[in-house]
Amino acid sequence: MTAPVFVVESVPQGGEYVLEGPEGRHAVSVRRLQPGEDVVLTDGAGNGAEGVVVAAEGKDRLVVKVTGTVVEDEPRPRITVVQALPKGDRGELAVETMTETGVDAVVPWQAARCITQWRGERGAKSLAKWRATAREAGKQSRRLRFPEVADAMSTKQVGALLATADFAAVLHEDRDADSGALAVAELPQEGSIVLVVGPEGGVSPEELAVFAAAGAKPYRLGRSVLRTSTAGTAATALLLGRTGRWS
Repeated sequence: MTAPVFVVESVPQGGEYVLEGPEGRHAVSVRRLQPGEDVVLTDGAGNGAEGVVVAAEGKDRLVVKVTGTVVEDEPRPRITVVQALPKGDRGELAVETMTETGVDAVVPWQAARCITQWRGERGAKSLAKWRATAREAGKQSRRLRFPEVADAMSTKQVGALLATADFAAVLHEDRDADSGALAVAELPQEGSIVLVVGPEGGVSPEELAVFAAAGAKPYRLGRSVLRTSTAGTAATALLLGRTGRWS
C-alpha cells in the first residue's frame, strides 16, 4: 500500500517532525501507526515530505523522521467543474468522488433550478463542508495537491469564468440538442478546462444563453442520463484519460 497522507501547515524539509493535534490523533489513535511505517506529510498545495515513523507517543503525537521531499507540479490542463448545488448530502458526495478522481477545482453554482439554496449561515456551513470533504478525500486518495473549492458563484460569475477557459463545456442531457460528444471534443493540452454540471432540473435556456455567450458549448457524456452528483466525476475521468493525465 502507499503511505498514508497527513496534512501540515508547513512541510518540513528534514530532521524529525512531531505530528500533533487532530492529524496526530488520527495517526496514533485511529490508524495506530507504529515505528518503521512510512508516512507522507503535505500542505495540500503540492508540497510533500516522505518520512518514517520514529515513535507514537500518547494519543496524539507521532514523531516522524523526514527522509525526503517531493513537489507535485501544477496539473496540465487544469480541470475545473462548476457544480450546481444538489439536494441533501449529495453535494459532499460529488466533491468527494471528483476529488478522488482527480479534479483540480470545484465551483459551487446556485443555478436557477436548484432546490437547495445557500444563503447566510447555512451557505457558509455548506461551503465549509464541501471544503472539508475535499481535504479529507484528498488525503484518502493520497494527493499532495487538493482541489480548490471556490466561493459559490452566480450564473453571471460562472459565465465570466467560462470566458477565461481554453475549453469550456456545459454537460447537456438532451440527445436531440445541437451538442457533440465530450468523448470526441478537441481538447487543449495546456491551460484550463471548465465543465458546467447543471442541477437535477437541468440548465435553463437563459443560463445556456449566458454560457454560450462566454464560449461554452453543450456536450453530452453518453446515452444514459447521470445525476448531477455523479456527472462531474464521470466527465473528469473521461478528460483525465483523454488529456493523458492518467497515462
